[in-house]
Amino acid sequence: MQTGMALAREIETLNVPQGGLAFWWLGQMGYVVKVWAGGSPRILYLDPYLAPAAARQVPPLLAPEQVTHADYLLGTHDHGDHIDPTAIPGIVAASPGCRVITSRVARRHVLTLGVPPARAIGLDDGLSHEEDGLRITAVAAAHEFLDRDEALGYPYLSYVVEADGVALFHAGDTLRYEGQLARLARWQFDVAFLPINGRDAERYARNCIGNMTYQEAVDMAGSLRPRLTVPGHYDMFANNAADP
Repeated sequence: MQTGMALAREIETLNVPQGGLAFWWLGQMGYVVKVWAGGSPRILYLDPYLAPAAARQVPPLLAPEQVTHADYLLGTHDHGDHIDPTAIPGIVAASPGCRVITSRVARRHVLTLGVPPARAIGLDDGLSHEEDGLRITAVAAAHEFLDRDEALGYPYLSYVVEADGVALFHAGDTLRYEGQLARLARWQFDVAFLPINGRDAERYARNCIGNMTYQEAVDMAGSLRPRLTVPGHYDMFANNAADP
């Protein structure tokens, strides 16, 4: 697999046909997605975790300053491996047209990272942002609970991205919950990115809240019936592993 500038060039130059989609896994729940939308290719970074933390088992595949091509950066919730305080300001500086989409709750933090207010978009459950031929819709996530800020809404989100007949689901960090499938029933997904690292007492003791197990992720995929299911959020850290 390519890394560094070689990976950045691969992302920039790969030809994605209309109605097609390409993606690269960055580790954890981080993905780069390239789709055709609004007459042009669009590049989205979803939960990019690029900080060179000592605890990582896999080094960052890209440095933030190498990401000069991002159109959108989506952060599902305000944990450092999803809204990375190293990646976000670096990518925003290197990609002058990049818009950052988070929950309304997390938008407050994003602004402190130096993201201009006009480029920081806050969403909540059921709300969409439409631009450049893309529709990005937020869906509440339960990490591990379906928390909600009375003023700003849900702090944990999943995202649905639609572009020229292609639909993908990025679950972020979540468990299954009552009403989740009803929220997602109107889409037929081409790709679903689902976490599989699970949860257990040992991780709870370290204040490490969890996600679906791989069995629960398989059940969810069986309900959603995407054309492709991609497991994520495993093996970045030795004490938060799973077997895909």
